[in-house]
Amino acid sequence: MPSAIGAFVLARVLPLDISIEPNSDGLPGIAQLKTLVGAAMTVGLILAVLGLIVSAIVWTTGSHSSNPHLAGRGKVGVLVALGAAVICGAAVTLVNFFWNIGQSV
Repeated sequence: MPSAIGAFVLARVLPLDISIEPNSDGLPGIAQLKTLVGAAMTVGLILAVLGLIVSAIVWTTGSHSSNPHLAGRGKVGVLVALGAAVICGAAVTLVNFFWNIGQSV
């Protein structure tokens, strides 16, 4: 019983209204970090386009040379490049979506 009483007293003493929000002014360099993340997203999208082009060439070469293994690798490369582009493009939206879900828990 003492542990139940202690938990009840502890629950009555601790504040129940704790609210912490993201603070963009808390650390120096946040603006530069946002710029770096934006640049990394741009590089990721450029590399996804390059991967898509190279994979399409590999797919085409494999199809026209009757090489099913090469054609299959090109198809997988196209899917991977498209998936990378979707993730790079939707990264901010996905993080915000899951942040909002986490705040509602």
